[in-house]
Amino acid sequence: MAVTRLDPWFDSYAERTHGMSASVIRALFSVASRPEVVSLAGGMPYVQALPLDALADTVQRLVRDRGASALQYGSGQGDVRLREQILEVVEKVGISCHPDDIVVTCGSQMALDLVTRVFCNPGDVVLVEAPSYVGALGVFASYQCEVRHIAMDSEGLAPDALLASLDELTRQGRRAKLLYTIPSFQNPSGVTQSLERRRAILQIAQEAGLLVLEDDPYGLLGFEGEPPTALRAWDDQSVIYLGSFSKTIAAGLRVGWAIAPHGVRERLVLAAESAVLCPSNFAQLTVSEYLATQPWQEQIKAFVELYRERRDALVQALQATMPMGTTWTVPQGGFYSWVTLPPGLDATAMLPRAISGRVAYVPGTGFFADGQGARQLRLSYCYPEPARITEGVRRLGVVVEEELALQETFGSPAAAGQSGGSKAQVAVPGPEIG
Repeated sequence: MAVTRLDPWFDSYAERTHGMSASVIRALFSVASRPEVVSLAGGMPYVQALPLDALADTVQRLVRDRGASALQYGSGQGDVRLREQILEVVEKVGISCHPDDIVVTCGSQMALDLVTRVFCNPGDVVLVEAPSYVGALGVFASYQCEVRHIAMDSEGLAPDALLASLDELTRQGRRAKLLYTIPSFQNPSGVTQSLERRRAILQIAQEAGLLVLEDDPYGLLGFEGEPPTALRAWDDQSVIYLGSFSKTIAAGLRVGWAIAPHGVRERLVLAAESAVLCPSNFAQLTVSEYLATQPWQEQIKAFVELYRERRDALVQALQATMPMGTTWTVPQGGFYSWVTLPPGLDATAMLPRAISGRVAYVPGTGFFADGQGARQLRLSYCYPEPARITEGVRRLGVVVEEELALQETFGSPAAAGQSGGSKAQVAVPGPEIG
């Protein structure tokens, strides 16, 4: 009997498309955007805090005075003036480089795609933190990479676990092409690598001849002290650094960059030209004018204060609301906290009940390539007002309590795991995160 396919072109697609799947976060947007739902899911920057009138004036002035350039094709590597301005931005995380080392991209997501395209063949191994950014996992899947997760602890990616994975690859006669890491205020865990940890990871990578892909969208959004030093600050040959204005200015402008060794940079430019010809001149010049005419460093400080207040609201609500046996990270910057549910609960299975309870989160399995993360979920505090965050966590606590009651009714080990338990604030939820 003939089989009828809904998509008549299914058999014509390239093999690499079979690894593509919808982002769990994107799939949630239609539900989470309903006004009655408190969304703790999406990591959208709070752009309402920008000086929108001043930004409007900047755009108007740009079109009036430089419209012929802003609305024209540009360089595949990116606007020279903007690349010079990016130098001042990355100095904040200890990076010193030349404008020619920079490739401007349509957000750092494009840079991630370009690096993977340039380096990875189907079947190549990419080492990735466990958990990791869902957008990176999607890129690696689309290029048919084999993702091997590296466990994390309270200081981020664990050097011992990295060494063990590299040793295993050696025994198998294989090698990893890339190590992908988000050292500062990691998405989704919120964990930050200490300086000692960063040096240890970099030394291991150098000794193994392993290229490090450092993704740093949140590095300037720390709540305490100076921004953490980037890995790229210590090694300009073994590290490709990805940055973005999405979190420090506006995500809708889609302007990011990669800083790479000379040979790599040349290939990234060629790959970028074949993908988009050139990044948007209008978006680049808008960012450039903003950096030149607005107090952008003061604006970042305003974002930091806003996100710190919302982080505090989240952590306080978790402490007051969540049942025994629940743990969570307390991020020192960025947008996210990583929650581990009591034993026996499944964050994905619980999500429909949460939506019915008018609260949304992202289940943990979306941040792994291998099915881990059933007990985990990511909460984002960057967008809702503090009172809304408090209410959202209250609703989530009710849902978790209901799940525990159901598990107890049906004899699940979830209830048995609660005796003698206590709520805890932890830097990372221990072995569950890896």
